[in-house]
Amino acid sequence: MSNNKVLKLGLPKGSLQDSTLELFANAGFHFSVQSRSYFPSIDDDELEAILIRAQEMARYVAQGAFDAGLTGKDWIIETDSDVVEVADLVYSKASMRPVRWVLAVPESSPIKTVKDLEGKHIATEVVNITKKYLAENGVNASVEFSWGATEVKPPELADAIVEVTETGSSLRANKLRIVETVLQSNTKLIANKAAWEDPWKREKIESMAMLLQGAINAQGKVGLKMNAPKAALDRIMSVIPALRLPTVSSLAGNDWVALEVIVAEKIVRKLIPELKRAGAEGIFEYNINKLID
Repeated sequence: MSNNKVLKLGLPKGSLQDSTLELFANAGFHFSVQSRSYFPSIDDDELEAILIRAQEMARYVAQGAFDAGLTGKDWIIETDSDVVEVADLVYSKASMRPVRWVLAVPESSPIKTVKDLEGKHIATEVVNITKKYLAENGVNASVEFSWGATEVKPPELADAIVEVTETGSSLRANKLRIVETVLQSNTKLIANKAAWEDPWKREKIESMAMLLQGAINAQGKVGLKMNAPKAALDRIMSVIPALRLPTVSSLAGNDWVALEVIVAEKIVRKLIPELKRAGAEGIFEYNINKLID
């Protein structure tokens, strides 16, 4: 598109798609995806988005097909793509922690360390990462690209696999044992180098990064507001495990204060009764979409 006031954004299609669109919605960018469409609509005229596999994203961003995109650190390394890594976005389809590429073997395998792979056969989707890992450990082994269902290949079709996992449950279900972690990875917001040098595009990308990180920071947290007599303030402050010091404002009459604080949502059911017993009144809880440091 000739209009340079449009940022071309690549969004990951597949397992990360739903959690990515939810993250963008919490950041204030609302995409609408029609079934079988690769072109989501967006409530921002300055954005144009395409859904594409995360495995291909870094290469297309490096080539300039996209100004920016979301993909894993693993795929940047695997495709050896020269891009600007703008921000870490630690979220995933199942958890709020980085994923791991691990070396795994059948439970009954004699392989205990990477050194035991000498002369063996490994199946994986990340051939380059695996070859680099073997070279760093001085091991010669054959590495074959796996088109999917990698967990079922040992022991008949491979001695070992290098596979991505969040919890390890799928590997355990297939009677596989993790030997070592090859690479830890998380989602990154990346930018094309030329786009990063364009002042308007850079500001747009940086603003997006700030809002996305704010949405991640806010996950699992809520706000609490309450009123309290000044005489109870010390007791109330002692039971609040705040992320930051509570905001305290005087109310009319000088005998009462209003408090506002952000806390982890999981502790609220225990905290609210304690606040009430400590003297707080008019307590209410509210959701937060973004928490900007």
